Amino acid sequence: MKTTPRFTRLRPCPALAAGLGALPFLFASGSALADYTWNFPPPVTPIARDTLKIHNEFMLIIGALFVAVFAIMIYSMIKHRKSTGHAPKQFSGPTGTVQWIWALVPFAILLFIDFVLMGIPAYHAVIDMEDTKTKADMVLKVTGMQWKWQYEYPESGVKFVSNLSTPREQVVNQAEKSEHYLLETDNEVVLPVGKKVRVLLTATDVIHTWWVPQFGVKRDAVPGFLRETWLKIDEPGVYRGQCAELCGKDHGFMPVVVRAVPEPEYAAWVDRKKTELAAASAGAERTWSKDELLAHGKAVYEAQCAVCHQADGKGLPPAFPALSGSKLVTGPLLAADGQLLKGSHVDRVLNGKEGTAMQAFRNTLNDVDLAAVITYERNALGNSKGDLIQPAQIKSLRGERT
Repeated sequence: MKTTPRFTRLRPCPALAAGLGALPFLFASGSALADYTWNFPPPVTPIARDTLKIHNEFMLIIGALFVAVFAIMIYSMIKHRKSTGHAPKQFSGPTGTVQWIWALVPFAILLFIDFVLMGIPAYHAVIDMEDTKTKADMVLKVTGMQWKWQYEYPESGVKFVSNLSTPREQVVNQAEKSEHYLLETDNEVVLPVGKKVRVLLTATDVIHTWWVPQFGVKRDAVPGFLRETWLKIDEPGVYRGQCAELCGKDHGFMPVVVRAVPEPEYAAWVDRKKTELAAASAGAERTWSKDELLAHGKAVYEAQCAVCHQADGKGLPPAFPALSGSKLVTGPLLAADGQLLKGSHVDRVLNGKEGTAMQAFRNTLNDVDLAAVITYERNALGNSKGDLIQPAQIKSLRGERT
């Protein structure tokens, strides 16, 4: 099983590599040359192959036009220069057959190139790209949010959130960068090889873009809209991409990691995921100790909340308020009757706050995660409320809206 190269090392296409742009690299060291390529990453889907094929064809056509036009220009400048005694002609507008030929022939050539050599192949490729439903074998729903991805497999009932897993120490230059720095996640997307996957995309806050270069897929996820694309991966491997839209402070921390596996291995992964989800659901039925909630809550906080509120809870005011000493966090958990209290800590985590970067976590975290992270925030990060909330309480509150 192969792993894709860092797509951040992409360089111009082969047609340009043969030109002047390649000259500076002739003097580079061998190690530097080994770090760069002169092509797109190897395509592994029909869309990516079509895109690369059309791109290379277009580059050859454009290169030929470039050479022809500049050759004519250079010939004319040399042949008709004043120093050779060439006398300029005096005319205004197309006064003869030659002028009309010089105007119409290039126009006809460009028209043929645009509509026949370039237009028809591009048209067929675009139509194929947009055909998401024909013979689709499965559906993958992708939801972008600041700053992570949520994936859902509707037919299988599998749903999870994928976060950046690069250690914070590497981000702040306190540790050596890993091989896949900023391109690694805690939960990979797993897809079967050879199956057409219809990908549905949306977002909860701002516009994000789901992009994996080797798939030839780059589609915006827009809040309030359901957009779609498709892919069919030919080769097993791990393929990496990221959000390609400027979506906020941590735009550069939204990687996409897709693991393509044979169908039997995919089926086994689905079974494991279902077992994990069932175990998480069962966890909401038992009573957790405070220590258990704090330990689990710390992991959830670091994965979900630290990116905005910071690892120490100090936040980045005013956009991301501090949790340390926060009136919200140290305020009441619930109403006196045990119901959801508007503006409370639990309400804010469950339902978010409109008009801010604080998103609703009711649909992205399970009952255990929510109870644990709320308990952790109230008893860590400089806070010491001493109370806790159980997953069973979160489960009963999910249907309530303040």
